Amino acid sequence: MTASTVEYIRYRIPEDQSGPFLAAYRHAAGRLAAAPECLDYELARSEGDFENFILRITWTSTEAHVEGFRRSDLGRDFLAEIHPYSGHIEETRHYKPTAVRGRGSAVPTLYTWAGGTEAFNRLTDVFYGKVLKDDLLAPLFGGLAPEHAAHVAAWLGEVFGGPTDYSDTQGGHGHMVAAHMGRNISEVQRRRWVNLIQDAADEAGLPTDAEFRSAFLAYIEWGTRLAVHFSAPDASAPAEQPVPAWTWGAAPPPYQP
Repeated sequence: MTASTVEYIRYRIPEDQSGPFLAAYRHAAGRLAAAPECLDYELARSEGDFENFILRITWTSTEAHVEGFRRSDLGRDFLAEIHPYSGHIEETRHYKPTAVRGRGSAVPTLYTWAGGTEAFNRLTDVFYGKVLKDDLLAPLFGGLAPEHAAHVAAWLGEVFGGPTDYSDTQGGHGHMVAAHMGRNISEVQRRRWVNLIQDAADEAGLPTDAEFRSAFLAYIEWGTRLAVHFSAPDASAPAEQPVPAWTWGAAPPPYQP
């Protein structure tokens, strides 16, 4: 994926101008939302000093922002709408994200909500028991190693926010992709795989709430469609990437090989 950059713009807006300032940004934000160079944005206001505002914009890259957005019609319109407040800017900088990142525990990971490693081991045990009895899928999985189900459980656990056991012992995304290359998986087989793992989730006692199951199925759909893509005879292996990190109701950006 493209390396992103985060722009922070710090404003000090007199309180009697804060209403028009916010109104201007509410309107100008439509330009950001429409810009292909913009990943997300947020305008925050200080709780202790109401004159302080910070705008955070995540761009696909600094170059995309400076050479792309700023020179586009959207960029020119955006700057024109907020120009009356440019004299109130105290700082504007681009920052590169570092490897120090993570999530707090206020919202549990999908891994924790599902029941942890034990739950994913139950899931794959039940699932591969079904697969090996299925006329459509059994030919794809003939000769499975005894530890295969445990490896897939580790993969799913890591995808859904659990420990990095798969990456630590098997490799990253590239290793999983390599296991599917040349298998020529059909759409009919993919759909059967999806149906069986949903049945296995029921039998293994994974949570049945709508939020968990929608996130679970979203990943299964995403992952199996990539498996079909990379199993095609003319597919090329992608660049090495980390194991995808799935969250509640949020798919990653469009896949870039």
